[in-house]
Amino acid sequence: MASGNPSLSEKAFSNLDVSADPMTLGGTVNKTAMLLALTLISATWVWGSYFSNPEAAAGLMPWVLGSAIGGFLLSLIIIFAKRSAPYLAPLHALVEGVFVGAISAFYEAKYPGIVVQAVALTFGTLFCLLAAYRSGLIRATENFKLGVVAATGAIALLYLVNLGLRLFTDLSIPFIHESGVLGICFSLFVVVIAALNLVLDFDFIEQGVEQQCPKYMEWYAAFGLMLTLVWLYLEILRLLAKLRR
Repeated sequence: MASGNPSLSEKAFSNLDVSADPMTLGGTVNKTAMLLALTLISATWVWGSYFSNPEAAAGLMPWVLGSAIGGFLLSLIIIFAKRSAPYLAPLHALVEGVFVGAISAFYEAKYPGIVVQAVALTFGTLFCLLAAYRSGLIRATENFKLGVVAATGAIALLYLVNLGLRLFTDLSIPFIHESGVLGICFSLFVVVIAALNLVLDFDFIEQGVEQQCPKYMEWYAAFGLMLTLVWLYLEILRLLAKLRR
């Protein structure tokens, strides 16, 4: 239970041979920056397409659904075939960028300025938690890990139940989407849990470096960290939208 992120679970670094050219912290940071750049490129393309022709916004829905499904399938392949990460992680970043760009454009059209706020809060949270982790203010103890993993699992289960209700009935879990006090408190809780998953990801990447895992695990670790970052960004976006309402 090294991380609540399924791609960086305890089994991710198991059964790996010590490599003569092992993963490094600097290499993982560089790979993360590359994936982030690819995500921004495709997100910017979708964003520009949306605002250059707002009347055609409905045509973006197939892109949203297609990128969501494609990103999910690519994630599964990378998780179960870690050696594919150097090849599929960049493709996943591009697909993920399409989804993020479309969702961001939808929110921005309804709440002008919200995307800049969400991006600033996401990266501000990332750097603050990284600084706190490196300084020792936050430690990924076993109890800390268990608590975050349990909370992450509960949130995932709640979202799955809500998705099932929306697909097969006219019902949904109200506080997930409502902008009342309960809905805002729920979104705030999810944002906190998503942020704490970053701490577990930092700890897990550090363990991989110490264990001298193979070089391709830099791509795999960067892919896992990007999953958490995107989740955090989307939850912050949802929280800000509820506050605007």
